[in-house]
Amino acid sequence: MDELVIVGCGGFGREVADVISAINEMAPTFNLVGFADDDPSSEDIERIARLGLPLLGTVADALAGPARQYALGIGSGSVRRLLDRRFEAAGWAAPILVHPQASIGADVDLGPGTILCAGARLTTNIRLGRHVHVNLNSTIGHDTSLLDYVTVNPLVAVSGCVTVGEASMLGTHSAVLQNLTIGHDSVVGGSALVVKDVKDNVVVKGVPAHELGTPSLANSSRRS
Repeated sequence: MDELVIVGCGGFGREVADVISAINEMAPTFNLVGFADDDPSSEDIERIARLGLPLLGTVADALAGPARQYALGIGSGSVRRLLDRRFEAAGWAAPILVHPQASIGADVDLGPGTILCAGARLTTNIRLGRHVHVNLNSTIGHDTSLLDYVTVNPLVAVSGCVTVGEASMLGTHSAVLQNLTIGHDSVVGGSALVVKDVKDNVVVKGVPAHELGTPSLANSSRRS
């Protein structure tokens, strides 16, 4: 079996471990050797210990060892983009991880590092780039493209003929109507309904979704 390291031991990283466990139950495929994380919380270290999996150290520690396979268990697409470049340059490989309870239709192309969680539904003629995450019970309609490092959070509905730009994020319970484009590095807030194209590097929220500034400004406002 191929040795695999999950980068990030937070909530989604541990959900990736569940995906790998489910794959191995169907057919032994991966030897999950542990997690790499630059800033793990004490709670997450305790949680992975309860899973019987070790913290291997930082990303630099992992890269100092032999080249293995890696899964990016980190929600931020922009962070995944940076980490992917480091691991790829070091000769590591990124497998496609599909939970056995996900469904994939005809003519669907999944890029390296793609992770499909349980209940993800992809219909037909769909293209996913590198390290795209499709979370629990989300649906992706026909003739849709999710570019590199896109994050689709749980219970999202993406209609047909949609393009989502690199490193953008679709929040939980959001929906995107057909024939629309979402720009690069943008955020669609939870429960938002996207009814028109979204520009690059903006946050949209609400029903219908409307622009609220840039992701950095929205993050600052949430912290204050």
